[in-house]
Order: sequence, then structure tokens, then C-alpha cells
Amino acid sequence: MTKPILDVEKTSTRRAGAWQAALLLAGSCMPVMGSVLITPVLPQLSQEFGDQPGSDVLVPMIVAIPALMIAIFAPFAGQIIDRVGRKNLLIVAMLAYAIAGTVPAYIESLAGILISRTFVGVFEAAIMTVCTTLIVDYFHEERRRNKYLSLQTVATTLGATVFIALGGAVGSAGWHAPFWIYAIAAPIAIVMVFALWEPGRGDSTDAHIAAGEKARVPWRILGLPILVTVFGGFTFYVMIIEVSYLVVGTGVVPNDTATIGLVAAIASLATAAGAFTFPRIARRGIAVLLPLAFGLQAVGMIIVWLFAGFAGVLIGAVVAGFGSGILLPALVTWVVSRTRFEERGRATGWWTSSFFFGQFVTPIIMGAITGASGAPLPVAVGVVGIAAAVVAVVLAVGLRRTARVETAAH
Repeated sequence: MTKPILDVEKTSTRRAGAWQAALLLAGSCMPVMGSVLITPVLPQLSQEFGDQPGSDVLVPMIVAIPALMIAIFAPFAGQIIDRVGRKNLLIVAMLAYAIAGTVPAYIESLAGILISRTFVGVFEAAIMTVCTTLIVDYFHEERRRNKYLSLQTVATTLGATVFIALGGAVGSAGWHAPFWIYAIAAPIAIVMVFALWEPGRGDSTDAHIAAGEKARVPWRILGLPILVTVFGGFTFYVMIIEVSYLVVGTGVVPNDTATIGLVAAIASLATAAGAFTFPRIARRGIAVLLPLAFGLQAVGMIIVWLFAGFAGVLIGAVVAGFGSGILLPALVTWVVSRTRFEERGRATGWWTSSFFFGQFVTPIIMGAITGASGAPLPVAVGVVGIAAAVVAVVLAVGLRRTARVETAAH
């Protein structure tokens, strides 16, 4: 009976550093890699499976399915985290991700590829939920937590740009080739075995539930953040998904991939810059940061709408991207900063689910806006910008009022 007690005491005195943070940031990039790595070979896949029924829908689903699986299974991953533990689930999920991710590299079946991508999404749900939870477990001091949650956004944003370029380069060897890159998760998992540890429930520097209290999903503090996060996931991905089409709409020819890629890369760097800014302004509080982030997104999208032409798209993408960089760490901080150790996995799982659900529905909603109104894409982006502006105003009023009430109560 003494060994578990000793383990708890040992973990409570360990202090995480840059090495643990680097591994958790690398793990956080796996779901991003799952979404964007193979986008450059989608035309090859469409050509390969174009004669199969429904291929015009099924081939794009190769990219979309993992996000849907994350939205569905992240809450279950959160339950497992709180009941069983963090580290073992992360190691198993990383190794399984490496196996499932490489399956399409050596099969020729569209159905088989879709099945493997479904499993990739399930394992991504566990990876993303555990990595975010462990960042807060290891770095629950406010300054360090804000630093590494913002770096999580930086890593995933810049990682997306790198993965797209890598997928395009490797894809020149054929559509099978990029899938081998998923194997990189295996050596990262092996290093995690030795460098990470299971956080202890006896860590007195963290927040814990009271003795005898049952750990549950903290809906009282999760309800509003989850709703806002679904919308935030949608606005975050609008410009990522639509920027290439917006550039082409300004007169750039579709095969001018250098120009299209340059705009996408600049917007990605703007998102990273916003995330880098977050720790420096985090002391202003969520009541300021969330309206600021949605407001910047709104301004950027409305610039795209009102100022037609290449310059308008570029400037709008940069402004909206900077707002997105502030938005993501602000949203996750809003949730996890108020959670206790025993309920943190559940809370993080539901947050992860809501954000990736917003990502999944983005092309559906944008298609509905353009299809229902018949308006060109810049107008549809402007409509989303107006919605973001409304949300910014509502949050600015509502969160400040809540803060005043809580201050008066104390």
C-alpha cells in the first residue's frame, strides 16, 4: 500500500520544464498533421478513385473525418483521463495513431482509407485532450500556463504550414508517400515514456475537489465556454479554409500556387504572432481578451468583404489571423483555469470536442451561406465577420457584468 503513496509524493515534487513542454507541443501537432498533411495529394486521390460511386464526397472526407471523430470522442477521452490517468493513454494513443495513420500508405482501397482515417481521428481525440490537460497539470502557475497554452497555438499553427509544404513535397512521389510521415508519432511516444510522468493527486500546488466529493463534468463553468468555443472553432477555420479561394477570386490564376501559398503562410504567421502576444496581455483577463479576439476577426473579415482585390484579402487575412491567435489560447484558458485536477480531463475533453466540431461544420456553414444567398464568397466571409462582431459585443457586456457580480460576492 505504500508504493502508490510514494509515487504521489514523488510526482508532487517534480517540476516540468521546456523538455516536457516540447513533447506536449509536439503531441498537440499530431491532430493538425492529421488534417492538413494530405491536402496537397487530394487531387491525386480524386484521380485515383474518381471512377468510384460518391468519390466527389468520399475523397474530401479523408481530410474531414478525423475532425469529426475528435468532436465525437474527445469527451470520452476526458472521462478516461480522469478515471484512469493521463500518461498511459497518451502513449497508447500516439503509437496507435502512428499505425493507423500509415495504413493508407500500403493499401489501394478507398473504403479502407476512410476506415483508417476514422481511427486516426479517435486517437487524435485522446492525444489532443491529454496534451492540453497535461500542459495545465504540469504548468498550473498562471504565467507558465498562459505561456505554454499560447505556444500550443503557435506550434499547431506553424506546424500546419510546415505539414502542408511537407505533404506537397513528399506527395510528388505519389499519393501513398505522405501517409508514411504519420509514423513520426512512434519515436515521439517512446521519448514520452521516459520524459513524462503521471501527475499526482497529492500535488498541493494544484486545485482539487473536496474529500468525498465525486468528480463530474463541471457544467456550471463549462456551459457558456463550450457554446462560444463552437463558434470560435468556426471563425478560426473560416479564413484557413477560404483564403485560397478568396485569393483566386481576386484574379490570381488557380495554378499560381506560389502566390496562394504566400498569402496562406502570411496569415498563418499572423496567427502565430497573435498567440505569441497572448501571454503578454493575459493579465487583462478573459472579459477583455475574448471580445478583442472576436473583434479582430470581425474587422479582418469585413475588410475582405468591403475592400475587393488582392490587398484587401491579404490585409483582412492578417488582421483576422492575429485575432485567431489570441482567440484559441483565450478560449482554452477560459475553461481550464477554473477546473480542478480530478475534473480537468472531462472539461478539456468537452472543450476539445466543441472546438473541432466548429472546425468540422465550417465548410458546411460556409456552403450554406453562399448557397442560400447566392452571394459571392467575400460577402459570405463578411457575414461571418458581422456575426463575430455581435459575439464580441455580447461577450464584452456579459463577461464584465459577470466579473462585477463575482467581485461584489467576494
